[in-house]
Amino acid sequence: MKQLLIAVSAAVILFSCKSNADQAMAIESAKKATIDSINAINTLKQQVIDSMKAAGPEPARSHRAPATAGSSSEVAAPVAAAPAPEAPRKKGWSHTAKGAVVGAGAGAITGAIVNKDRLKGAAIGTIIGAGAGAATGAIVDHQKKKRQAAQ
Repeated sequence: MKQLLIAVSAAVILFSCKSNADQAMAIESAKKATIDSINAINTLKQQVIDSMKAAGPEPARSHRAPATAGSSSEVAAPVAAAPAPEAPRKKGWSHTAKGAVVGAGAGAITGAIVNKDRLKGAAIGTIIGAGAGAATGAIVDHQKKKRQAAQ
């Protein structure tokens, strides 16, 4: 019985920690995309500087007529860097699924503690806890969808 309790507890802990690892990967991916974007901008800046140096210094204008379109003193328009691609966002678990897993774990532990027949209590607690957690998670999902639709 203790082994079952430990196994269920370990499973709940591992599943709850997995979402943090996914979030950390998404953050690292966003950091890398930002650094790549900054490097692309710096490269573009250096190309502009190099092209201006290659053109040479512009002669000083004193009492001349303004340059016309197509003349050699025309400066090219700056080129905009392409935006960095966004990292694909992973969907993750819904609140309903998370609620069911957490409820099942809590129900199993509570049922095993409360009932004299530990196995039967854990089984009943798991079923009741999963149902209650899923219901609570479904309510949270519904409220979240309402907020997104209102925006």
